[in-house]
Amino acid sequence: QVQLVESGGGLVQAGGSLRLSCAASRSIASINFMDWYRQAPGKQREHGATIGSSGATDYADIVKSRFTIYRDIGKNMIYLQMNSLKPEDTAVYYCAARPDERSYWGEGTQVPVSS
Repeated sequence: QVQLVESGGGLVQAGGSLRLSCAASRSIASINFMDWYRQAPGKQREHGATIGSSGATDYADIVKSRFTIYRDIGKNMIYLQMNSLKPEDTAVYYCAARPDERSYWGEGTQVPVSS
């Protein structure tokens, strides 16, 4: 099992930046994939970014070039650096871990972006 706790959310103005953090309860070095998802009000949860155990990253088109996912293996932390935020980025952001065929989720952190 993996417990995940997100932090770093909060109100930000459009054009601003924010860094989200995700603390894992165990070593992330061997976790196949870790992800950031988001869910906007009234919408389905959608993928934002993924980092694999090799360090390879993947991004949804809507956040590519603005968001960066990275990790600190020594601290068992995953981060999402978000730049050039837009009001449409307003959502609850969730961290997820996929060590195998199972997925584990945090409870999310809210990011409201004001125009």
